[in-house]
Amino acid sequence: MDAFYQSLHYRLAMGLQVLPDKPEENPDNTLHALWHAAAGQPRSVATAMQAALPPLADEARQNLRELVERRLAGEPLAYLTSRGHFMGLELLAGPDALIPRTETELLARACTELLQSALAHHPVRVIDVCTGSGNLAFAIAHHVPGAEVFGADISAEAIALATRNREHLGLSRVALRCGDLLAPFDAGFDGTVDLVVCSPPYILSTKVEQMAREISAHEPRLAFDGGPLGVSILLRLLEESPRLLRAGGWLAFEAGLGQGPAMHRRLERDSHYDEVRACTDERGDIRAILARRAPAQEHRT
Repeated sequence: MDAFYQSLHYRLAMGLQVLPDKPEENPDNTLHALWHAAAGQPRSVATAMQAALPPLADEARQNLRELVERRLAGEPLAYLTSRGHFMGLELLAGPDALIPRTETELLARACTELLQSALAHHPVRVIDVCTGSGNLAFAIAHHVPGAEVFGADISAEAIALATRNREHLGLSRVALRCGDLLAPFDAGFDGTVDLVVCSPPYILSTKVEQMAREISAHEPRLAFDGGPLGVSILLRLLEESPRLLRAGGWLAFEAGLGQGPAMHRRLERDSHYDEVRACTDERGDIRAILARRAPAQEHRT
């Protein structure tokens, strides 16, 4: 590589701070991703190393220098490149929605496995709430082509980004709605849904200001503030989902570190569900939970 590349790589190697929730980033792929962005050929950090670096004119080189300095100052890489990556999909990214995390792929994989199995027997309907940029909804639609998929978010800005992603990915069959959690889905959905999935806000409100500035100063607070106990949205989800789920349908959601065991126990006591599964990460922490809706005759009031 030329001296220009080497000088920028050295800056990143010496100063880049990688957060635990974005372990895929390193000086090499960060520089490649920023280089492609400066060239007007944006790529996510996950795919930046797969293509040769394009030549840069003087103006683009100056733009790249500025992008490197902004990254070192704490701006999220996905926002600088306008690209994220999730379950094999290149997504548009921006400050209107949380950056999709690799850890959420644990939930996405579990959901696609459930749906692929169910699709062999009947058409499936999916609702993804707190959809953000739409990463879960689009991943499910991509990997389970026969699924009818809806995404919803309380943030109009997030839905606008998801709408752009829908066009970008060519997944026009995903329907997007703006509203508070499950409110956008009226009585016509009652008892017809095979999967309600959610990657909710789950950080305690008091801890938001203690988070790394790369997150708290740039990503939307609405997307990660889970209320005083961190489980406000999760508790509402548990209360509101049963009316929508058909017998044998599934509720699936991501949980924050330390929240999984208590949420698992709560669902095991909930007579709306007759099976509860926990998905653990490589460290053994419960990061996703799936619960199957019991038949009506088994539900105790």
